[in-house]
Amino acid sequence: MNPYTSLEERAFWAPSVGRREALDIAQLWNPKFHLKRQHKIAAFGSCFAQHFGRALAARGYNWMSTEDAPAGLSEEDAKAYNYGIFTSRTANIYTVSLLRQWAEWALGKSTPPEEYWEKGGRIYDPFRPAIEPGGFASIEEMRASREVTIEAFGRAMRDCNLFVFTMGLTESWFNKTHGYEYPMCPGTIAGTFDESEHEFVNQRYPFIRKNLKEFLRLLREANRKARVLLTVSPVPLTATKSGNHVLVATTESKSTLRAVAGEIADSMAKVDYFPSFEIISSAPFGGRFYEANKRSVRMDGVDHVMKNFFDCMYAKFDPGRLGTGAGEGKAAPGSAEADTDVKTDDDLVCEEEILAAFGDRG
Repeated sequence: MNPYTSLEERAFWAPSVGRREALDIAQLWNPKFHLKRQHKIAAFGSCFAQHFGRALAARGYNWMSTEDAPAGLSEEDAKAYNYGIFTSRTANIYTVSLLRQWAEWALGKSTPPEEYWEKGGRIYDPFRPAIEPGGFASIEEMRASREVTIEAFGRAMRDCNLFVFTMGLTESWFNKTHGYEYPMCPGTIAGTFDESEHEFVNQRYPFIRKNLKEFLRLLREANRKARVLLTVSPVPLTATKSGNHVLVATTESKSTLRAVAGEIADSMAKVDYFPSFEIISSAPFGGRFYEANKRSVRMDGVDHVMKNFFDCMYAKFDPGRLGTGAGEGKAAPGSAEADTDVKTDDDLVCEEEILAAFGDRG
């Protein structure tokens, strides 16, 4: 006898991966807590977080929206103005340190900087530079809009049962003088890049871990009942400032984020990790879930991620529903709810995508 003789099949590569068809690889997640339909779910993070929120909403789960579009705004315009993309109108939050910054503003621990960006006579929010098509008419309008979002983000923290955060990047940009973080490099969407004022930081494990633990402390302070589900985006970097090839930089970045997420989830009872990153990007799947550009995630990949999510949850908490699959709870084909579940990757709102334009030399 030895410690390996009593392990279940999922602990061994050959029977659980090597001898299976890719789509039959199962039991990838052992969920810590049961997500119920009445639970309020807040979702923020990188672009891939939008897939997760949409899929939960399409299956009848209570995806929160704490900042709704104005009455009368069309669905197309609501999306253009970044309503309904995340739980509140923060735009993409690619790093844990930026998540902590939003939490500190929302809980009154710090005050948003006075900085604003101007372009073509319009005003842009440095912390949500693409949130308003064409920018704001005035500094006052921009700041008032941001205050609404800060308040909405705070309500998401205080009211949610589950806070889902998709970790996206380690590469980030900070203000050297004051230490605050931008979601995008100044001068890309708007603003002016100043080497003496703006600093590139490729975040390392200790820094990310410290900021994630601080965010979790703030969330616990605001909402004792909240649980957290971490994921890592499987979407590769659009561009890198690290000096490495973008493929190498992507591997380093995602590996670091995955390691932090794993440690925190292993050490904290109210934090779990779901392996959407592994499901999309691991070798056994052979890149089948990526579009031809080898970066965008195909919708059948998103569907497979969510099938694993629900199958694993049902297996542990509701075995009678196991086998109903990812389609359980989906809306009828052709309905507005069903349309939400079949969005293409092009429908995602991703500020980072603009960096691709700077690499197009053709």
